Amino acid sequence: MTTLYYILLFLVSVVVTLGGCALFTNAIEWLGKRLGISEGAVGSIFAAIGTTLPETSIPIIAIFFGESPEEIDVGVGAILGAPFMLSTLVLPILALLVVLYARAGKRTGQFHLNYRDVLTDLTFFMIGYLVALGCAFERSRLIHLIAAGGLICLYIYYMKLKFAPAGESESGELDPLIFDKTATTPSHPMIGFQALLGLGGLILGAHLFVMAAESMAGLFSMSPLILTLLIAPLATELPEMSNSFLWLYRKKDKLAVANVTGAMVFQGTLPVSLGLIGTEWVIAPSALTTMVLAVQAVGLCLLQILLGGRWRPWLLGAGALFYIGYTVYLYAN
Repeated sequence: MTTLYYILLFLVSVVVTLGGCALFTNAIEWLGKRLGISEGAVGSIFAAIGTTLPETSIPIIAIFFGESPEEIDVGVGAILGAPFMLSTLVLPILALLVVLYARAGKRTGQFHLNYRDVLTDLTFFMIGYLVALGCAFERSRLIHLIAAGGLICLYIYYMKLKFAPAGESESGELDPLIFDKTATTPSHPMIGFQALLGLGGLILGAHLFVMAAESMAGLFSMSPLILTLLIAPLATELPEMSNSFLWLYRKKDKLAVANVTGAMVFQGTLPVSLGLIGTEWVIAPSALTTMVLAVQAVGLCLLQILLGGRWRPWLLGAGALFYIGYTVYLYAN
């Protein structure tokens, strides 16, 4: 009965988190439209931040309100698991879908992107994540705090670049506001109410997940860190994946990829800064491996653009070998 209870608690936390994320993302996309913000910024900033809030709320609850080392592990795992999942699994899946959609006659077999924007996103991620990786080998608390401040400033500068006027925009449609589906243009109060309710769902779902992760880890003699490196991101990255999959099908490649790469920039800077501020940033070898693999995967993505000018789906999809290899390694050990 205890096992069933913890499993049920975990499933409820995932449902509540994803439900809150759906409400919040839908609301801020409409807020972006009402404020006249470009669709590119909505994809890489608004949608990316909205869909990464589950991963961010988990470490906030675990690190700053947790009372045990296991909860700290949950928080660090949530911070590091998201960039690993996005770079080694989500991007390769996007490449695979491009090929499958092309073979089904739904679209062409190549990405149609502004690779300058993609290069910007991946470069910002690499800078931030390499700083985080370097701090794992440095025990100075002062350096950690300076690095955290630098990462926050880095993301602010990234947002400034994204909100700068662009000469090219891509038109697109938004789903109706969930709380006001009959309105052609929902009101600001209704958008704000839905956003706040979604944010409340994210916080509640994160709290339930931390409780379930710690309890299940103890029950099955599993490291909470490993649990949150693989299971938490798989659940909380569903919004990014579902949005991007649909955008690819609709031939909106810029939005599909910006949602993922924008989330990577966010995950490689702000949540990492929380970890640097709230923990000693002592990374276990298994978690450190995910950081190295994420850097390698993104490095290959950058190399493709720098050398060939574009992504080749079959080569981008090969990045999944990093994720598969790591999962097999954990299972074997």
